[in-house]
Amino acid sequence: MYIASARSGPSEVDGKRQGRVAGNVLALGAVSLVTDISSEMVTAVLPLYLVLGLGFSPLQFGVLDGLYSGVTALVRVFGGNLADRGQRRKLVAGVGYGISAAAKLGLVAAAGSATALGLVLAADRTGKGLRTAPRDALISLSSNPDTLGRAFGVHRAMDTVGAFLGPLAAFLLLWMVAGGYDTVFFVSSCFAVLGVVLLGLFVTDQRGPMPPSKAVSLRSAFGLLRDKGFRRICGWAVLLGLVTVGDAFVYLLLQRRLDIAPEYFAILPLGTAGVYLLLAVPMGRLADRFGRWRVFLAGHASLLVAYVLLVGAADGVLLLVTSLAAHGIFYACTDGVLMAAAGPLLPAELKTSGMALLQTGQALAKLFSSVLFGAAWTLWGMGTAVTLALVALAAATLAAGLFGRISR
Repeated sequence: MYIASARSGPSEVDGKRQGRVAGNVLALGAVSLVTDISSEMVTAVLPLYLVLGLGFSPLQFGVLDGLYSGVTALVRVFGGNLADRGQRRKLVAGVGYGISAAAKLGLVAAAGSATALGLVLAADRTGKGLRTAPRDALISLSSNPDTLGRAFGVHRAMDTVGAFLGPLAAFLLLWMVAGGYDTVFFVSSCFAVLGVVLLGLFVTDQRGPMPPSKAVSLRSAFGLLRDKGFRRICGWAVLLGLVTVGDAFVYLLLQRRLDIAPEYFAILPLGTAGVYLLLAVPMGRLADRFGRWRVFLAGHASLLVAYVLLVGAADGVLLLVTSLAAHGIFYACTDGVLMAAAGPLLPAELKTSGMALLQTGQALAKLFSSVLFGAAWTLWGMGTAVTLALVALAAATLAAGLFGRISR
């Protein structure tokens, strides 16, 4: 029933029948590219700023990193439902982008205060929580359901160009201005504002007939979980998220294992972003052809390789290159692919709400994952924490492969 509904509604755009990627998807990709330059400039330096600059313990960093990832859960479903109810996905996404842009300036004003940083990061992630589901719903509604993997792959590839340029810009700024974290935060805010401008000028909303209020209520959004296929994809995504170590911890682990100088820490995400950029579109095409859930699980298998290396199976250049490559493959196989897998299971009038519900589960899982990994590192040491993460991810991936088959 949901697949039929998903094919209806305001999804006819130029080039859709010819199989081309819709112009709206490319416009959203440009917005994400610029915004990700802003976000990744902060993400690239934040772990080092907090752990080495402010002296945070792994547990303290884990709590803040969890807050950074998990606070979006508070607004995702509400924002997604609001976007569906008013058929105003672009407006809700724009509010989210605007809040994040304002929060970047707040990082400068925080002046090293842990409390102030926590509040500013919460605001930034609130903006992300508001914008992500409406953006992904616009991609889905602007694209042919049979080529959603490719559409999301193209968007994520453009997004990843920003993820590549952001750490590079942060590295250059820190290289030119010693200890210039405030400079990084200010330039980041400028890119964030540019993203809001691009959204307003070039992205077209996909609006259909106004649905009845009961059809797009919060109750109906959570009612999507009654569908077996969507419920299963949410459940397995949450479980796998719980046993996935956050990106910032991966880079901190590499820094500790290889004794990387602080000024070079910001360029570590470039390895992940470069591989993701190269493989996002091919993996999206592969998912459309051979099954999105299979590719999604293959990404977690790749992440297992990175954990094996981090636990001590390699060292030196081999550890650095291979673990970052495996990390990039993980994202190419999972990020857009999961949304492409969920899209056809959702009716058009609740597409934003459904994607927000799935993303909320992932955000909560990341929150608990960061706190638990930070606690394990603090209590038992780095090696034990990574070993536990490796065992947990292996078990969850195997279980998802054996029992988590999702029908397309």
